[in-house]
Amino acid sequence: MCMFGELKTLLKKHIREYGMYIALVIIMLIFSFLTDGLFLSARNISNLFNQMGYIAVLAVGMTLVIVIRHIDLSVGFGSGFLGAIAAILMMQHNMPVLPTILIVFALGIIFGLINGFFISFIGLPSFVMTLAGMLIFRGGLLVATQKTGTIIISNDTFNEIGNGYIPDFFHNENIHVTTLLIGIIIILFYIYFEIKRRNNKIKYNFEVLSIPIFILKILLISSIVGYLFWILASYNGLSWTFVIVLIVTFIYHIMTTKTALGRHIYAVGGNPEAAKLSGISLNKITLFVFGSMGLLTALSGILYASRFQSATPTAGTLFELDAIAAAYVGGVSAAGGVGKVTNSIVGALVMASLINGMNLIGVGISFQYIIRGAVLIAAVVFDIKTRSKAS
Repeated sequence: MCMFGELKTLLKKHIREYGMYIALVIIMLIFSFLTDGLFLSARNISNLFNQMGYIAVLAVGMTLVIVIRHIDLSVGFGSGFLGAIAAILMMQHNMPVLPTILIVFALGIIFGLINGFFISFIGLPSFVMTLAGMLIFRGGLLVATQKTGTIIISNDTFNEIGNGYIPDFFHNENIHVTTLLIGIIIILFYIYFEIKRRNNKIKYNFEVLSIPIFILKILLISSIVGYLFWILASYNGLSWTFVIVLIVTFIYHIMTTKTALGRHIYAVGGNPEAAKLSGISLNKITLFVFGSMGLLTALSGILYASRFQSATPTAGTLFELDAIAAAYVGGVSAAGGVGKVTNSIVGALVMASLINGMNLIGVGISFQYIIRGAVLIAAVVFDIKTRSKAS
């Protein structure tokens, strides 16, 4: 098979996974053209990654929730409420940053476990339970902010999480050398693991890409990652928000692809009856996934409150929409059992790019909501069509 024929076959076979990358490139090129290059400027790309942070971590958790055939509508106002709790603890009770974060994390896990308990052990549909949670968190947020309205957060250490950047240990005035080195290390690790995975497949007689296509894939992805880190290094370097997103993505990627827990999660989503017969506890998996979602909801609330240095009565509005859309755009299946956390980060970047680009060209907020809703419909339709073709 010629190289172009193999590329065509590969793209057709993995259209669900590669489609989002194509969509991201098209969106970025369109907005770059419409803004005369402003969209791809170093400053805007850096701001884009900061803006997507609190949605990206929600998208990671939402991916696992959808994989096991559930949904969580409470994450939006849950994030806003937990961010307000952090603001109250620091500003009204003078609590240090670290204990505040730990308390908010603990509350997030507890709230997530409550959702999981009622869904798995009591039998409430996840839609109903998390819808109730959304209303409860909405009311809790209004109660928390009713005395002062917006709660201004003046703690510099806390605000650094959402607005600060990692230090450059080389103190170069023209380029953030530390960011460049991190990018190089990530590229080297990527190349190493790709080669290792290819060799393992060959060892067990699995199908692999031809050498030219394999090299092309590595060069393409390495170039994109290298260019991204070069852009960030030419501005202020890696933000703490982006570092947190990378760490969360790495942890969940390892958990879902390299551990028995991850295999159990996908087994439950793929075929609950077969998973139960094989000895997997559906209740425990559901409890874990929603507890995990609660933890990431708390992290999202901290990132949002830190970035805007405040807690407001409207914080968290439609976060659940963007998280669900990011997961679906990232290729998670509505039927369950399919989806990667790494792809959901790309989905979050697609959604953030849409919002950022529409803001830059002056699209009204009303039309922005319409377009975001249309993107969600398109993502689900795409999932249904690709599944029907595969079957």
